[in-house]
Amino acid sequence: MSLASRRRPGALSALAVGTMVLVGCAAERTTEAVPKPTAGTTGFVVPDAEPEVVASGLTTPWSVAFVDDAALVSERDTGRILEIVGDRTRVVAEVPDVAAAGEGGLLGIAYAEGFLYAYVTTSDGNRVVRFALDGGPGSFELGEVETVVDGIPSANIHNGGRLALGPDGMLYVTAGDAADPGAAQDASSLGGKILRVTPEGEVPADNPFPGSPVWSLGHRNPQGIGWDAEGTMFASEFGQNTFDELNVIRPGANYGWPEVEGIGGVEGFVDPVQQWAPADASPSGLAVTQGSVLVANLRGERLRAIPTVDTSTAREFFTGEFGRLRDAVVAPDGALWIVTSNTDRAGGADDRILRVALTAG
Repeated sequence: MSLASRRRPGALSALAVGTMVLVGCAAERTTEAVPKPTAGTTGFVVPDAEPEVVASGLTTPWSVAFVDDAALVSERDTGRILEIVGDRTRVVAEVPDVAAAGEGGLLGIAYAEGFLYAYVTTSDGNRVVRFALDGGPGSFELGEVETVVDGIPSANIHNGGRLALGPDGMLYVTAGDAADPGAAQDASSLGGKILRVTPEGEVPADNPFPGSPVWSLGHRNPQGIGWDAEGTMFASEFGQNTFDELNVIRPGANYGWPEVEGIGGVEGFVDPVQQWAPADASPSGLAVTQGSVLVANLRGERLRAIPTVDTSTAREFFTGEFGRLRDAVVAPDGALWIVTSNTDRAGGADDRILRVALTAG
């Protein structure tokens, strides 16, 4: 297999964001009420048992993507892509140019149409790359690397990093403010935004700001995104010292950072549908399934289940049982996989991936 890096002609960069376009459109928008998600059609599900261990001995796992009968896992600090098939775990490859430090490294991954996408911190910023995924379960290999989006700012903290293919077939990317709060409101920066591009990295014609990959702005460090059956988009976001957030994302909307943290009721900004104290949350990855938003929490060391029909309520599971939780992903069989994140803090011996069935709540 070849992992030689190459830059794809026309790959999207920060220069694609037109300052006048983004600022102008944002200024014309009036305040919107807190958006209400549409009702789910299949009820509300929660974990119904103690989780079982799928894999252990991992080092800073960050994201999971399912491909046929295999699960691919990114490790932030090693830069490795792992493959889990049954009870076997193997290294597929080490992604090139990963500059792991602090919260940066090999972060989110996603799979679609024969390609594995990865969000990577490099020595000159964050970027989204993709590889042709060759072979099959138990023998996957990565093809040549291709840049999809670059020019995303990086720092020791606040790199964002989640990738997901939306129900519309577009690639969504969460980008943190890279420790520069002003970037979230800065039209010339991709930091502090949720981005939307085609799988090849082009700007879709129906994006809210013409010629720009920006889907929403005013974010501090969003790390979880997902959609319910009706297409409502949810995103989890790390606050600073006051409130972490669960937001319902609308195209072109401004979520307030750094002017507002949590529910502020400020003209021109959209409030979250739920907020939590950081000590009880630090929400990272999330999964949306069967009327539930299931949020993995780092500092809060718990899984939080929020009904899509009433986002003001929540139930909590596994508090303190497995340490820091980095991601929650629904497997093809409907079970929930939970990724722990303890090796990124002193005292974490290893990390695990857990599996638990879901049942009507």
